[in-house]
Amino acid sequence: MDHSGHGMTMDLPPFTLGRGLEWSADPFFLVACLTGLALYGWGVVRLVRRGDKWPVGRTVAYVVGVLSIMLMMCTRLNDYGMVMFSVHMVQHMVISMVSPILLLLGAPITLALRALPTAGRGRKGPRELLLMFLHSRYMRIVTHPAFTIPLFIASLYGLYFTPLFDTLMGSRVGHIAMMVHFLAVGLVFFWPIMGVDPGPHRPGYLMRMLELFAGMPFHAFFGIALMMASEPMVETFRNPPASLGVEALSDQNAAGGIAWGFSEIPSVLVLIALLFQWYASDQRQARRKDRAAERDGDKELEAYNAYLASLNAQGR
Repeated sequence: MDHSGHGMTMDLPPFTLGRGLEWSADPFFLVACLTGLALYGWGVVRLVRRGDKWPVGRTVAYVVGVLSIMLMMCTRLNDYGMVMFSVHMVQHMVISMVSPILLLLGAPITLALRALPTAGRGRKGPRELLLMFLHSRYMRIVTHPAFTIPLFIASLYGLYFTPLFDTLMGSRVGHIAMMVHFLAVGLVFFWPIMGVDPGPHRPGYLMRMLELFAGMPFHAFFGIALMMASEPMVETFRNPPASLGVEALSDQNAAGGIAWGFSEIPSVLVLIALLFQWYASDQRQARRKDRAAERDGDKELEAYNAYLASLNAQGR
């Protein structure tokens, strides 16, 4: 039986990391990843040719993000993920929480806005359409925490604890749709929190941290529920192929441990990114104040000193 369309998953030998990392490309994700890398590379080259700078760190983050998707979907990890709950959970966690963070740190939308040419007065080209999309009511809704946090949670409990998961895993198209959904949910969840790109919803740094911690514990609770279960909870993984040499309940316990442990990884990554962004924002603000002080002779400081002097005079 071939679930994924690129490997006989029912005849897989026992899982090892070496076997899991063997090349076994899903055509959809291979084409999508290569296209994403090509478009990003075109944008960077276009900026460099006209004399603009683009941070190397952003390029590295984006490339590693795309490669992390390819690692999950274009190797035999994808084959094993069709029949082993633990391997599938690694795919889910990486694609929904690690890959989106790296892609967002690459600032692909900012790159597109800088690289795409303007269409001219009265015309709408790709850049203008992208700006319209960013400022649309739809984007304001899907990036608001009242939408992203429940969606982030429902993608776990509403998928694995209902027959929907088994339905999607029953076909190659359904499996691809599920993985695309995981990536999209991760992008819209993390974008307002730590994304470099402009967006319609961008709260202060403390509020962003609260949004992060509002969603992460539910991954831990989900993992604990899987680990504490006394029987297999997902029909797809109830009867793993005998060739794997794994027992369904122990494999499910491993999947729960992976879900529980992974909840810490994005929290640390995002907190580090947020602290760097917060520091950089404070530095930019300080430089703006210094430039303003040089222009107006530091009138703000003089006014404050005069205010203190008046208070001192009143106290006498």
